[in-house]
Amino acid sequence: MSKYLTLTKTDRMILESYKVVLDGLSTYLGDGYELILHSLEDLEHSVIKIINGHYTGRIEGAPITDLALAMLNKMKEKKEPEPLSYFNKKNGKNLKSATIPIIGENKRIIGLLCINFHMEISLDRFISTFISESSCDAGTTETFNDNVDDLISSSLNDAKVKVYANATISSVNKNKEIIHLLYQKGIFNMKDAVIKVADNLGISKNTVYLHLRNMEK
Repeated sequence: MSKYLTLTKTDRMILESYKVVLDGLSTYLGDGYELILHSLEDLEHSVIKIINGHYTGRIEGAPITDLALAMLNKMKEKKEPEPLSYFNKKNGKNLKSATIPIIGENKRIIGLLCINFHMEISLDRFISTFISESSCDAGTTETFNDNVDDLISSSLNDAKVKVYANATISSVNKNKEIIHLLYQKGIFNMKDAVIKVADNLGISKNTVYLHLRNMEK
């Protein structure tokens, strides 16, 4: 192996952690995007993960490209490496590309995350990525709050609405069910959530803790 850079154990762990990032990006962006993770340890076999490599015919173990090397040199010229976005061509086909530096120990660039969007993908195929419900819950909603207090408050209000609207839950169990819903959403990982919930429900924080302990058994 012809080494370009000697990686530390931490550097390798950082690069390994990016593999799941590629999986997540692929799930979100769809198959119109080629995603490549390069390790700079060995430029002759720099590709350590690739998704949708059929667009360029590359596989894991492929070498770094001349353009990726040029992008790397541009990044090194700057004191603080930044992602680069540009248009590119492969076999006469248009690509919208981005190269993102991966920083390891001692602020060295240890890898590159490259994204190529193949602009000639059909519109129907591209749009299907954003309307398909096969791999996601169409009923999922997300609330965006300005601060943690608002997050706790809005989650608590949502839980109370659901529990109070459910006639099958007895009055003596409503607080327990509210706490259970908040527990499922991870709200009690927030600082002071127990105190805020207890105050809102008119119960002691010890009662909240009791319900939580029972849920964790």
